[in-house]
Amino acid sequence: MAHPTQLGFQDAASPVMEELLHFHDHALMIVFLISTLVLYIIVAMVSTKLTNKYILDSQEIEIVWTILPAVILVLIALPSLRILYLMDEINDPHLTIKAMGHQWYWSYEYTDYEDLGFDSYMIPTQDLNPGQFRLLETDHRMVVPMESPVRVLVSAEDVLHSWAVPSLGVKMDAVPGRLNQTAFIASRPGLFYGQCSEICGANHSFMPIVVEAVPLKHFEDWSSLMLEDA
Repeated sequence: MAHPTQLGFQDAASPVMEELLHFHDHALMIVFLISTLVLYIIVAMVSTKLTNKYILDSQEIEIVWTILPAVILVLIALPSLRILYLMDEINDPHLTIKAMGHQWYWSYEYTDYEDLGFDSYMIPTQDLNPGQFRLLETDHRMVVPMESPVRVLVSAEDVLHSWAVPSLGVKMDAVPGRLNQTAFIASRPGLFYGQCSEICGANHSFMPIVVEAVPLKHFEDWSSLMLEDA
């Protein structure tokens, strides 16, 4: 859950998000080093009156400032590509859920079960219980087992939406007529909040996402109860 005045990312709740945080720190450190070097050069050029004729025309310096940025780009690109492939990797998911975007709510279908599905609407502000978050709580949460690979099939029935949960490192566009897929593993129990990340209409900011990760035993009890109610 994000906090007021928070500058960084939310705490990671999945292995992919942990990798994204490490890559962010890696890239940010490179940016800091480059910025410091450029600032030093600017200050040195402005504050000193000394000149050196070998600096004004030097093939060695030109070679260095051509090769060095290329090396830096490689140091950024390689871990980035690695994470991209990790995010696309979906091996033997234990559970598959279909998330459909509507104007303006989400519906979830647990495709491994015969008849388990529900709509997820935002809870109006006047109906919130103490401790619940305004514009983020839903009447039905997407419950998943923790420490299990979960595949999410994402689509939409009307306009473009985007299914995104920052703490899980998941963001996938919901396109009408197209079925996209993503996957995540919740490494700890908890509630993880997200919102539609595509400007999808007048009530775009009123279709939140709540993923509840629970132990496998609790998930089995919940699914049994939902099937009985259906």
